[in-house]
Amino acid sequence: MHVTWFEANTWLVEWAGLRLLFDPWLIGPLVFGKLDWLFKAERRQPIAELPTNLDAIVITQGLEDHCHPLTLSRLERSIPVIASPSAAKVVQGLGYSQVTTLQHGEKTVLAEKLTIQAFPGAPVGPNYVENGYLIREHRTGQTLYYEPHGYHQGAFGVVPSVDVAIAPVVDLGLPFLGAIIRGNQVALELARKLHPQVMLTTALGDFSTSGFLLKFVRAKGDIQSFQQQLIEAGLSTQAMELTPRQVIELPLKVGLNC
Repeated sequence: MHVTWFEANTWLVEWAGLRLLFDPWLIGPLVFGKLDWLFKAERRQPIAELPTNLDAIVITQGLEDHCHPLTLSRLERSIPVIASPSAAKVVQGLGYSQVTTLQHGEKTVLAEKLTIQAFPGAPVGPNYVENGYLIREHRTGQTLYYEPHGYHQGAFGVVPSVDVAIAPVVDLGLPFLGAIIRGNQVALELARKLHPQVMLTTALGDFSTSGFLLKFVRAKGDIQSFQQQLIEAGLSTQAMELTPRQVIELPLKVGLNC
């Protein structure tokens, strides 16, 4: 399995001969609901070329930091998309023709090589919960779990173990809303319950940011303290924060969690 981190929640995973792009935000500013006075982020180092030869786009949420309209408008509309219901509406509105909407618990098979199952992910309102995903490779049985906001309860007690987990290790929150992204102790609980060989940190990056919300955002935790927590807990999980845009082959032992 080879992975490339494009910062924030955008990942390219090359696995079983397939190329999967997760939660694409690659070009242009990140603004929620066109309210740039509230929050705006831009990459300090723009991406020169978008990933090509994609076999699927996998999207957890319909919000712009996971389902970025400008980025999606620059990708081929014929690429298959696997998405939460809210994200499916966005990509369908952009003209994507092969969209698979997954409710919690539903599965789909990609190219007869990977099974993708949706699990409850992050709440984005009082009555709506977005997706996390468990992906299983048919030939080896290896698995990847991805949930970018730290809401893993839907997988706990259902998924016995995984080989790779992509999840935040840092808390980001607002005083009047609490944690928006949950890392820190939640990441340690994930390591204890799902026993990943490798955990990849997500949700961060090198951005220039502006907006009213910035004065209230609070961050807690970092990759170094999380690595120390793993050691103190006696866990063998290897926590990694990747260098952006560099392809890395993950050091996985075949059959360990299959």
